[in-house]
Amino acid sequence: MKDPLTSLVAAAILSAAASFLPTSPVAAEPAPVVVELFTSQGCNSCPPADVVLGELARRDDVLPLSFHITYWDRLGWPDTFGLAASTARQRDYAESLGRRGVYTPQMVIGGRIDVVGSQRRRVLEAIELLQSQPEPGPAIAIEDGALRLADGRPDACRLWLVAFDRAHDVAIERGENRGRVLRYHNVVREIVELGAWDGTALTLPLPLERLAAARRDGAAVLVQRKTDGAILAAHRIDLPPG
Repeated sequence: MKDPLTSLVAAAILSAAASFLPTSPVAAEPAPVVVELFTSQGCNSCPPADVVLGELARRDDVLPLSFHITYWDRLGWPDTFGLAASTARQRDYAESLGRRGVYTPQMVIGGRIDVVGSQRRRVLEAIELLQSQPEPGPAIAIEDGALRLADGRPDACRLWLVAFDRAHDVAIERGENRGRVLRYHNVVREIVELGAWDGTALTLPLPLERLAAARRDGAAVLVQRKTDGAILAAHRIDLPPG
């Protein structure tokens, strides 16, 4: 399998050569690069990756999200943030990225590149690469509790709403990280598939009041292409106190 970073460098050259051609409308401001960390409280190789995600959480140009998976739970410590939906999302990435299986800690950048989450330099390189060759994506607006998408290019996409907590400290009592207190950032607590999008203008209500009442700190809308998992647009939402 070719290194995805090498493949994307070649794609960047082709993109630059074609930059004079007309393109589809794009959002007025660059969308943040979405970085998804698949991690587990029961995995002793995951804490360094959790630290890298915490560093990324301080950046405005990146949307880092911590997805806690469940398949480590069998080793003695059920992850307190584990979601079956997070495990399913990682397995979908294994298919779209051409991986034989899943692993932790895995970071998926922009839905297009995956690297070991503790490899900070490679994570930063992947972010920089995607920022240098952004794909055209729809303009996203959140108005009156609703998601509004302008017309865009007709890619078949899925729309996701993820709700997260900004930080948690967890005392691990069993398993490989027994006796440690670990900090987690932008912990995904709920994943909602809002539906499909075919490139035409769209308005959808969002359950923001419910998420705020559940004391979630923030949320994000992701527009993700079905064919290859690339995230074409993302929008961060600050939730009011519940």
